[in-house]
Amino acid sequence: MIKKSEIDKSVIISPSFQLPVILIVLSFMLLFLNIGFLPTIISASFSFFLLLQSFTLRIKISENELTVLQLGKEIRNFPFKNWLTWKIFTSKIPIIFYFREKLSPHLLPVLFNPDQLRSQLENKVGDLEIKEK
Repeated sequence: MIKKSEIDKSVIISPSFQLPVILIVLSFMLLFLNIGFLPTIISASFSFFLLLQSFTLRIKISENELTVLQLGKEIRNFPFKNWLTWKIFTSKIPIIFYFREKLSPHLLPVLFNPDQLRSQLENKVGDLEIKEK
């Protein structure tokens, strides 16, 4: 059973549409390269899929875990006790959120506010961040 104090301490990271919108624009710019319509269609389809995911997926960070929610329903938990490292790749336009658990690595596109995510992760598992050299 979830305690009220655990619910109060959890934070849902707000969405960011930056990555999908940039990819959609880049997809349509492929039309100017005269390489055919197929690369544009594939790239644009993937970009629109990411845009849809940015509307439906959320990340909730509690004291002990990162939880992925889809339309408010919990679909996967990642307890911090199993984490080995984490990093948000590229600083100007965050693209990929990487974290490694004891059994497997995970890569997620950044479809949520990267500053809010970084702040929450630094508070919870800051010592596990992969630092720039």
